[in-house]
Amino acid sequence: MDSLLLLLGFICMLIGILGSILPVMPGPVISWVGILLLYCTSIPINYWILGITLLITIVLSILDYVIPAKGTKHFGGSKYGIWGTNIGLVVGLIAPIPFGFLIGPFLGALIGELVFDPKNQSRAFKAATGSLVGFLASTFIQFLVCVTFLGLFITVVWRNSALLF
Repeated sequence: MDSLLLLLGFICMLIGILGSILPVMPGPVISWVGILLLYCTSIPINYWILGITLLITIVLSILDYVIPAKGTKHFGGSKYGIWGTNIGLVVGLIAPIPFGFLIGPFLGALIGELVFDPKNQSRAFKAATGSLVGFLASTFIQFLVCVTFLGLFITVVWRNSALLF
């Protein structure tokens, strides 16, 4: 049973890393489930690791929606651009176009800003660029956290290998 849970936990880690890049799947959440599955084996439960990683996962899940909007705002976008970013992200995920999750927020912010002020196209483009930068920053942070969770997973398995194998 331990081997099955260990394998499922490792698979969750790999899917979590993939999910950190593809916004369709919640990468850090899936990686955290992998850590949880690890502690369902005969390894003694470390509540500190589970609690801290859960807190990081919750904060990161919230920031995943906040960072692209803040990027739009930081680059001079209005509420229209922020709403356009969020709507564009959803449409980009649903639309069957390659890299829709990148193109959607950018175009959404651009269209939102052009609706707000059709004459100021440079500001609209700058805000749309901010949306893209925010999205990429959020994705990069998620990727780093998922890789760190994988490193933690491997370390815990290595240190407790006598209990597992």
